[in-house]
Amino acid sequence: MFALLFGQIMGLVSKILIADAFPAAELDAFFSANRVSETLFTLIAAGALGSAFLPTFTGLLVKDQKPAAWRLASSLINLVTLVLSLAAILVSIFAPQIVRYLLAPGLSRDPAVFALTVDLLRIQSVAAVLFGLGGLAIGILNAHQIFFIPQLTAGMYQIGQIFGVLVLARWLGIYGLAWGVVIGAALFLLIQLPSLFHLKGDYSPSLGLQNPDVIRVFQLMGPRVFGTAIVQLNFWVNNNLASKMTEGSIQGLSYAFTLMVMAQAAIAQSVAIAAMPTFSAQHALGKLDELRSSLASALRGMFLLALPASVGLILLARPIVSLLFERGEFSANVAQMTAWALIWYAAGLVGHAFMEVLTRAFYAQQDTKTPVIIGAVAMGLNVLFSIVFSRWFAQIGWLPLGGLALANSLATALEAAALFIFMRKRLNGIEGKSIVHGFLQASIATLAMTAILLLWLRLITVIPPWLLVLGGITAGGLTYALILATLRVPEVRSLLSLIQRRLQRT
Repeated sequence: MFALLFGQIMGLVSKILIADAFPAAELDAFFSANRVSETLFTLIAAGALGSAFLPTFTGLLVKDQKPAAWRLASSLINLVTLVLSLAAILVSIFAPQIVRYLLAPGLSRDPAVFALTVDLLRIQSVAAVLFGLGGLAIGILNAHQIFFIPQLTAGMYQIGQIFGVLVLARWLGIYGLAWGVVIGAALFLLIQLPSLFHLKGDYSPSLGLQNPDVIRVFQLMGPRVFGTAIVQLNFWVNNNLASKMTEGSIQGLSYAFTLMVMAQAAIAQSVAIAAMPTFSAQHALGKLDELRSSLASALRGMFLLALPASVGLILLARPIVSLLFERGEFSANVAQMTAWALIWYAAGLVGHAFMEVLTRAFYAQQDTKTPVIIGAVAMGLNVLFSIVFSRWFAQIGWLPLGGLALANSLATALEAAALFIFMRKRLNGIEGKSIVHGFLQASIATLAMTAILLLWLRLITVIPPWLLVLGGITAGGLTYALILATLRVPEVRSLLSLIQRRLQRT
């Protein structure tokens, strides 16, 4: 969690600097171009290989088949390098067509912005190869129960962007930021190499196309690639629709989603990333009761952490955006659009947190088909919701980009509910009473927190945004913690006991 928070803080710093340095039109071009490299990375490395490679690699390790595990890793390193390099070349060649017909047709209204988007896309396509190798390295290290260094990678990526804004942009403008993305992608990979080499695995140059373990990974990847492609299609549709809205809509959506993901990363990703190797080992060893208990504990934690965070982001959306971004080139109009989108994205935080844990529980059992089928249906609904809600919001006089955010939240909630139902059936229950009890405790504490926050926002009006946000977080957080302690929530008692033991040991 510390490493993820570091990455999120660095991301926040980079977003603040970027918002201050470049006008809305240039940032619409940048975020559109960045979407392609992120899609390639998510399709091949983060999503597909992460879900298919990690369980297979972990299974070999726990069964003392280390040589076979490293042959598998070597083959995938070679294949990822080859596939992503070819993909980056194709993206560079067909960049104008990708921008004009798929990514951001609305930007073609301005020839200068269109040409800029094409140039930025070609520069940033290089990052996909580095991201792919870095994503595979994360899987290898996580399988060896190494989490801290791999999760620092996000922070290193953001440091590359910060360098691009503060240094390269002085001479290159927005192009400096694009090269900062490439530098950040290189740091993303390089920081992991010492830990990777310390494992002393045997690398081989083979593609391993006849290796049954490689074939198994590809079999598991197939459904996941399809599902991830559907998810990325939704982002492309949102980018496509936002490019036809008011200038700054792409930027507003990107910043709002980033703020929601910051909370989701600290709450859900830290738990899910650490839990997945445990889930995988428990499945490989046939310890179903332990898997059921581990999953129930993680899901209780999602309610206790995500529910108050969701409400807090909704109530404090406008002052948070003003505090972080509203200066320099980031106008009050773009700040209002960003806050509006954040409200609707934050409404789906609990669904995102649940989905993060549940999907990894499926992948740990080497089942990529079930979450992919559910995810494909949900994301298909997401695309439909995006079109319907954005038009509906426009008709009733609301900013239409809020409809895009609401579509994401609703589709994610439906997906998380379906995943829970299927997992509960698969495991013959997931300690439902414990999870429901945790939800009720979190709800009671969140209601009390909401009352305090509303009172704070009503009584305290003419103060700087930083004081409004800090005071709101402090008052709401203390109220929430106090109610949980009063309700004698087991997780709170465990945390206090852990702190007490650490202090005694010190």
